[in-house]
Amino acid sequence: CTVIFTRMATKDLHKPISILFCNLAFSDLFTSFSGFWISMLFITNPDITIFGSKDMLAPYAFYTMSILSTIYNLVSIGIERYLAVAESMRTRFRVTRSHSIAAVLINWVLAFFLGCLPLMGWNCLHMEKNISVLYSPFCVNYLIFIAIPNVVVAFIIPLFTYLRIIIILRKRKLRMKACGQATGTYKSAEIQVARTSIFIWLLALISYAPFFAGVIFDATIHQCHVDLYPGVYIFRNCTAMLITINCLGNPIIYTLKVKTLGAKLKALKCLSANRVRACTI
Repeated sequence: CTVIFTRMATKDLHKPISILFCNLAFSDLFTSFSGFWISMLFITNPDITIFGSKDMLAPYAFYTMSILSTIYNLVSIGIERYLAVAESMRTRFRVTRSHSIAAVLINWVLAFFLGCLPLMGWNCLHMEKNISVLYSPFCVNYLIFIAIPNVVVAFIIPLFTYLRIIIILRKRKLRMKACGQATGTYKSAEIQVARTSIFIWLLALISYAPFFAGVIFDATIHQCHVDLYPGVYIFRNCTAMLITINCLGNPIIYTLKVKTLGAKLKALKCLSANRVRACTI
């Protein structure tokens, strides 16, 4: 909420990348609310979260939708950063606000369609086979259909984009060094991108790898819910907590580390005490 408020309150931060950052914050907020909805259902009626019920379709569908939107936004940010660096020397192409808005709309449409498939009929409410043990009444084939392609997208595309950015910066640094020019800026940028990409990978690995492992386990195991209780369901709850940690880590990695945003946030804090001074800052 802090990220969204600060981004929307400062007009000079309405840049293409800022639109993606703000939308990422909306996706993370959506994920947190969906997870809170599922948690309340677990507290009030734990059996429906274990054995499955029609009441769990909507919470799980919205949870899936929000996670997919977060993944697509992270991929969009990586692509935008790559285009900004790779095409910075070409005047014929620039990432504009319209491009970012189009990416945001495409991300939400795709996430909404894939996440709402169980609500459209792809569920196992009236079936006794192919039922997910961890996420009833979802079907196992639906979870595989959602998990495998998006895990590949979440890991491969950011890996390619950030590695390409580091390679481009290194080539430009070597080119400038050969010409006898200063390379401190490119060296600093290369270190910052490398550090950020490592954080992105570690956060994604910690957050989504256990969930993917749970889906694989769900597809290979064929036991009753009672036989797996409570250990497997504790693991399922831990995967949900790790996804929530991803929602907390994204603003720190992508947004709150930006010095400009921090300065604007401090200015907004001073707004009530000294409005004129804050506007000047």
